[in-house]
Amino acid sequence: MPGPVVSRISDTVLLSVLVARQTPDQLYAAVPEYPSLARFRSGRKLRGLRVDNQMWRYVSFGSGDRVLVFLHGMAGAYDIWWQQLDALSNRFRVVSFTYPAVSSLTGLHRGIMAILDAEEVGRFSVIGSSLGGYLAQYLVATEGGRIDRAVFGNTFPPNDLIEAENGRTAAIGRLVPERVVMHAFRRNVVTSVVPAAGGSSLVRAYLFEQSYGQMSKAQFLARYRCVIDSFDPVEPSMPHLIIESDNDPLVSRELREMLRRTYRSATVHTFHSTGHFTYLNAPNEYTGVLTQFLEEG
Repeated sequence: MPGPVVSRISDTVLLSVLVARQTPDQLYAAVPEYPSLARFRSGRKLRGLRVDNQMWRYVSFGSGDRVLVFLHGMAGAYDIWWQQLDALSNRFRVVSFTYPAVSSLTGLHRGIMAILDAEEVGRFSVIGSSLGGYLAQYLVATEGGRIDRAVFGNTFPPNDLIEAENGRTAAIGRLVPERVVMHAFRRNVVTSVVPAAGGSSLVRAYLFEQSYGQMSKAQFLARYRCVIDSFDPVEPSMPHLIIESDNDPLVSRELREMLRRTYRSATVHTFHSTGHFTYLNAPNEYTGVLTQFLEEG
């Protein structure tokens, strides 16, 4: 794990990295996966649907009778899943969203189901990570009759721990300018998220890009409200998989253990030393786990 490498970055260099606004070409200059991401962005039609006066953006493509719905986390967008979407679209129809500034699980639920109805999707499997994994649990609890399989990735069950730890910071975040919120976000990316991801240049570039205008402060804070929005989980009737990483810097061991206790019949796959964004920095391994789960039985 390359934590010591990151720790050797001087305060001056770290500050310049966090403050200087960077274009996508600058951000991805040393990222070998960028041509693939750029082709995905230019080659896939981004659709839109207005729900509750909020514009949702999403992609829907692929072949096959089965539909896979992908749900991103707090700091993501529809294309954070592009490596899995491309890999699985020759066997499945895939749908992936970017959440607008919707601040409740109920609101996210309405938007997602409105899009699936507009796309004439009946049954589907749901794959979510972080906030997306939490939202996947909520969909299982509310739309279980339409869901074939569910994946809860790098996530947590309903709990009081996250708000207790982050409530004060979130309250301050509502009062300060967007640039301050995104500055703090990038600092956490550099000091915590990237080291846990093995120093991944892709994880750094993608998350920095989100902070430089792809994700607004309103979206970020609304997504935090969804993370702490509680509900009553249910034991899924469909096959369900928990994906976790043993060094996840954003989901504590306590929360991971709570998730396994909440869904005692789940299959669990643990990645080792891949951090919070395994589907970004270890895409082939992650897609392999998904494929095995989706096609078994």
